[in-house]
Order: sequence, then C-alpha cells, then structure tokens
Amino acid sequence: MIISTKTKLIGLLGYPLGHSLSPLMHSAAFESLGLDKIYIPIEVSPENLETVVKGMAKMNFEGFNVTIPHKIEIMKYLDEVDEYAKCIGAVNTVAVNEGSLKGYNTDGMGFLKSFEESTGTKIDGKNVFILGSGGASRAISMTLAMNNANKIYICNRTYEKAVSLTEDITKQSGANCLAVKHEYEEMKEAITDCHVLINTTSVGMSPYIDSSPLDRELLCPSLTVCDAVYNPRKTKLLKEAEEIGCKTVEGLKMLVYQGALAFEIWTGIKPPAELMFKAINQ
Repeated sequence: MIISTKTKLIGLLGYPLGHSLSPLMHSAAFESLGLDKIYIPIEVSPENLETVVKGMAKMNFEGFNVTIPHKIEIMKYLDEVDEYAKCIGAVNTVAVNEGSLKGYNTDGMGFLKSFEESTGTKIDGKNVFILGSGGASRAISMTLAMNNANKIYICNRTYEKAVSLTEDITKQSGANCLAVKHEYEEMKEAITDCHVLINTTSVGMSPYIDSSPLDRELLCPSLTVCDAVYNPRKTKLLKEAEEIGCKTVEGLKMLVYQGALAFEIWTGIKPPAELMFKAINQ
C-alpha cells in the first residue's frame, strides 16, 4: 500500500497497547475493500490524552477506537456523544468529521452478538454476574439491562465503584441491578443465583496469562462463562470453566463484532466480518 496525503488515518488510543489485535483486522478489511486508509495504534498515557485527542482532530484522522484505560475519560474531550453511548457512560469509538469529534459505543452490542451466536440463546430473562466496573463493564451491563436481563450483579474490588455503576444502570434502564463486595461468600451467593458470568477486567490478559479474576471454586457447571479478554484467546478463567463443564464465550468474537460496528461508523460500508475473523485467527 502506498501512503499519501490522501490516505485517511484510523487510530487506537490506549495504554498499554502491546496486546491489541485491532490493527490486523481493520487493515485486512481496508485492503479487501480497496480503501485508502490505515489503522495506527497510538499508546497514550492518561496525562497526555487530552493533548493527543486535540491533535488528532486537526490531522488526517477519520476516526479512532478507545480502549483501556480511556473509555470514560475520553468523553471530556469530545464535541458530541451518541445518545446510546451517553446512556452507557463510556465511549470506545470516535468519528472525526471536519475536526469535530463524536463518540459512540460498540462494546455492548459487540458482546451481545458474540454471546447470542456462541450460545444460541438470548440474554432475555437471565441472571448475570459481571466482574469489573470500568468502561467495558458499563457498556456490557447497560446493554444487557436494555435487552431484558432479569438481574445483574456487579462485583468490583472497589465496592463503591460497583455501587455507583449499579445505581447508573438502574436509573437509566430500571433494571434489577445489585452491587457485590469482592468477598468469597458474597460472591459465591450471587454467582449461585446466575446463569451467566462475564469478566470485563484486564486480569488474565497477556503477558499475565497465569492470572484469573476469580477463584476456580466459585464456578459451577451450569454457568456460561464469558471473558472480554481476547489475548490469549483462551484465558485461565475460560480454561478452568471448560474443565468443570461450563459453556464459554471467548473475547475474540466480541472484539471482531464491536470492531465491525466501528468500521461501519467510520466508512458507512458494511464490514467484511468473516475476513476480519480470519485475519486475527491467522
């Protein structure tokens, strides 16, 4: 590919970014459709986020993704936020139009599609236990609440953050949402009441592949266990869940489906999702 002044830039903002597979799938999609665009990972620390975002608005960027730890903080520096993303309270996709920045969130719907495709079931009526209360958790939990999950438990090491998120979800959706302290007995009681368990933390992500966000003894075979971490593809949590008979959902599908939705926001073109899967599988 020849890069010129006409080449449009798409970025990925996060810190750190060594684990990201997004450049692979988006670059493959751009090439397959003959689009003069490139996808650039940009590692930016929290203290430099505002400066970098303002600079991107003045450059040849058409948009960018946002990942850990910037999904909530980024909203301060945008000109407009989509109503759905505003309801969630986090942004993972930004479109740039003549210097104006508009934020969206594709994480929640990306997860929901990956869950339904992998399990052959709907989230409707299910009780869900979610680990974490950051940007990914906000998107997933709010989306599940809007899609008729029966009960949602939020568990975070900092209990106050879990309480704050449950209050936001209940206020926005009216869903039955409860905060859980990061203590064995309280977690066990909540998990026993659930059909689905989702890890939205970064625990287990490469290079810390021997870590799990959950004590193995808290898992039971009736659970469907999902992990938003996609590198490694099979996290320690998913391996342990499979060993005791749980159904599992990998984070890789969520990555591709949220990326496909972002691709469509930037280009207005239906994305080649199967090709994007193939690119990262290879």
